[in-house]
Amino acid sequence: MKTVKNTKDARSFTEVIQSTFQEFFQKSSAAGITIIVFSAIAILWVNSPLSDLYHDLLHQPIDVHLATLTLDFTFEHFVNDGLMVIFFLVVGLEIKREILVGELSSARKAALPMIAAVAGMIGPGAIYLMFNYGTDAARGWGVPVATDIAFALGILALLGKRVPSGLKIFLAALAIVDDLLAVLVIAIFYTSTLNMAMLGAAVIILAILFAGNRAGIQSIRFYGFVGFFLWVAVLFSGVHATIAGVLLALTIPSRSRINVDAFTKRIDRLQTKLAQTDRPQHAETDRLDVVHAIEDACESVQSPLHRIEHGIQPWVSFFIMPVFALVNAGIHLNMTMVGHLTSPIALGVALGLFAGKQIGVFTAVWASVRFKIA
Repeated sequence: MKTVKNTKDARSFTEVIQSTFQEFFQKSSAAGITIIVFSAIAILWVNSPLSDLYHDLLHQPIDVHLATLTLDFTFEHFVNDGLMVIFFLVVGLEIKREILVGELSSARKAALPMIAAVAGMIGPGAIYLMFNYGTDAARGWGVPVATDIAFALGILALLGKRVPSGLKIFLAALAIVDDLLAVLVIAIFYTSTLNMAMLGAAVIILAILFAGNRAGIQSIRFYGFVGFFLWVAVLFSGVHATIAGVLLALTIPSRSRINVDAFTKRIDRLQTKLAQTDRPQHAETDRLDVVHAIEDACESVQSPLHRIEHGIQPWVSFFIMPVFALVNAGIHLNMTMVGHLTSPIALGVALGLFAGKQIGVFTAVWASVRFKIA
């Protein structure tokens, strides 16, 4: 009896743990909380006696071998230029969906985040130059103009359903336009050399992807395979590799090719078959096979955009983003750092981001709405 009771207690404890995790991951704020937790871990880790292990992790070599192609990364490089491409792919898909059928479907609505993003870059740059104009440091005006889209959207996710969906889409669109503009700034003002051959290859590969879309290709494997080579071309071109994710998102079909009659007949047949598996002579595996067939049938009529977005969103929220936070939030906190906070460069960057960004975005949005520009 005691053994049975212990078994029940153990099972009850396991069920409680499982239900707790399920409830957490179903919350809309779970992704944001996870990012905050991993950011805190990074800060504590890098300021602990184990900080050497943290830096060893960042510089751990990762080699990707594909036929004759070899890509050499450090772990930090792999996360920022590799895994984050998938994050930008998801954000790009969300923006594309909203442009087609959502909050950004009209030119006027789509113009607002674009105007806000431009003003949100001018503000920080102007404040930075106020502190550093006429010095060698003035060339660093590009540092505060960009928002870290990953952390920005992570904090937004932390607020969950308390934030209206329209505001989420506006901020996501603003952040991604801001990031694209930042890449242009870096490419034009801070990149000494661009590999024009690789840029040309990227354009050709992008054209192939658009042609596949126009030809009605619905295969996710096609877009994944060709998209990988788009990423490689962008990576070696000198432009930030994450832009490949946004470009790939633009080519993913947003509509499915569905034969309603064929789909309805297939579902009817599967429903009949499912009802038959309720008989005693049928095993549980027979029932599961039919259920999986119904799932496959329903998935086959969804657009590639919908399938990709919903398929990789959990991986982005609970794996890629936490790893990104762990890699990039490790900041050394010491008295030397405090002393540097009063330098013109530090003041220009800090006030540019905290004041210039807010002033620029708010002023642009207010003026656009007030004068009915957007």
